[in-house]
Amino acid sequence: MSDTQTTLGDFRAQTRAWLTANCPAEMRQPMASEDDICWAGRRWTFSSVAQRQWLQRMAEKGWTVPTWPREYGGGGLNADEARILAQEMRTLGCRPPLASFGIWMLGPALLKFGTEAQKREHMPRIARGEIRWCQGYSEPNAGSDLAALATRADDQGDHYIVNGQKIWTSYADKADWIFCLVRTDSAAKKHTGISFVLFDMETPGVSTKPILLISGKSPFCETFFDNVRVEKHNLVGTPGGGWDVAKYLLTHEREMIGGIGDRAIAKPLGVVAAGLVGTDAQGRLDDPLLRAQIAEFEVDEAAFRTTMERFGDMAKAKQAHPAFSSALKYYGAELNKRRHELMMSAGGGDALEWESDRSDHGAAVRTWLRTKGNSIEGGTSEVQLNVIAKRILELPGA
Repeated sequence: MSDTQTTLGDFRAQTRAWLTANCPAEMRQPMASEDDICWAGRRWTFSSVAQRQWLQRMAEKGWTVPTWPREYGGGGLNADEARILAQEMRTLGCRPPLASFGIWMLGPALLKFGTEAQKREHMPRIARGEIRWCQGYSEPNAGSDLAALATRADDQGDHYIVNGQKIWTSYADKADWIFCLVRTDSAAKKHTGISFVLFDMETPGVSTKPILLISGKSPFCETFFDNVRVEKHNLVGTPGGGWDVAKYLLTHEREMIGGIGDRAIAKPLGVVAAGLVGTDAQGRLDDPLLRAQIAEFEVDEAAFRTTMERFGDMAKAKQAHPAFSSALKYYGAELNKRRHELMMSAGGGDALEWESDRSDHGAAVRTWLRTKGNSIEGGTSEVQLNVIAKRILELPGA
């Protein structure tokens, strides 16, 4: 056995022991609904003492962002160690301690494009869950053609004045800060006149309005900017260079959305279905057709998880195709939609309950309806297929 294997074996044992000692029992139960997710932030109310403890302990360890550098609040783990941590958390059933657009999207962009001052100001607070972020990209007339955005930032010397509107801004009504694309040069070609700025959602002139979905609930909002002052030290990258930041961040957003295809810590679909449909004399799901469909799904789910891990390794080694995140986003979204279609099939008529304590106020059907948006948000499935055809397969005429 090599020294590296011995070291990783020790790390695994130490990690398992630490998680066993520090993850509260309540945080090892499968999440029943989106309400169990911890987003944290200035206005967050923890659902329990255990949820707060779990976040604090993992943040102190640096394991909310295990691969980030220690000086920015991370754990400083390498790819192998991070994989072991994820595996041990899955084995023990540990919930993710923190959900965060700051972790999934903004943090990587700051590591690549941010100044040292910006990294030290924002990244430790992201890691500790002190600030909740939202993303200001899409606009009413600039969805798939994001570079057609019209929100403008007028140069006032030491600051900008921002005016405009964003749409489909997830959790804007709950977020503390926003990372936002604005047009700083209306005379430049549309991709080169865009800048990437950060600002507090409590800045005078910022307002939000919720957008309801077919599920009856929604994380989405319209976001309005009316003469919002943004200091220039909150410009990430160069003036007019925001498109480079935006493209880099989008690869991480697509990876994040693609990740919904991975079951992570939830119960296997077959177990969920057996609890709803029942089992036969041999202990199998008592519906042969549904059993076959779920078996096919779980094979695809396992293959997707392996692909996600492989892509993560290749990305850290700088060997991954930059457009492959589109493939992950497309397939992960479709896989999650299949998962909830099968859950609805297993639940039968009971799964359609819209409001009752028994159904947790229609959690299953509302989640099923919500998954329809997976193939739209973060770039539609059609856009992702075009990216795959053009940049990965290099098909003629694509």
